[in-house]
Amino acid sequence: MAQKLLKGSRGVNVPRANLVIYQEDLTRINACLNGLQNNARSQAILLIENSGQLITTAGKTQGLDSTSLAALAAGHIASAGGLAQLIGEKEFSIVVHEGVQRHLYIALIGRVILLVIFDYHTPPAKVRLRVKKFTGEIEQIFDEISRRPDGFQGKGRPLPESIIGEVTDAEVEGLFGKG
Repeated sequence: MAQKLLKGSRGVNVPRANLVIYQEDLTRINACLNGLQNNARSQAILLIENSGQLITTAGKTQGLDSTSLAALAAGHIASAGGLAQLIGEKEFSIVVHEGVQRHLYIALIGRVILLVIFDYHTPPAKVRLRVKKFTGEIEQIFDEISRRPDGFQGKGRPLPESIIGEVTDAEVEGLFGKG
């Protein structure tokens, strides 16, 4: 289910890359996410734009504050990038957090961030292997999207306005305990 997508006149605009995601793109992306979610035996997966906007989710996301998770994951990737540069690395493309019951696997994949939530029954190495396969598929989809000529209308229709929203100032303030 797509949530909190960036508003655009023809679909979803991804600001840094000036991309528009159409319904048929989202269908392909969701199919990849659902396959990864099943193969990695994860609880939930979020696909996030680098700015922190949630693109789509898979798995059991009921009860999760997906907007906050997306924003914090993007901030975490940016912070890890700063740490990497301080020690002479280009980036840290993967960050893993292991808790007692649940773990997070956060990966920078081209222009998007993948956040995988899984439990202690699933080894992090299994998630890493499954994400490697997924990475090629999702990069291919986003490469195809980015190569479209301006004005491309696609075979289908733009994403319906009802599922396209914007993160409000109140939501951002609430995320950081203000307001």
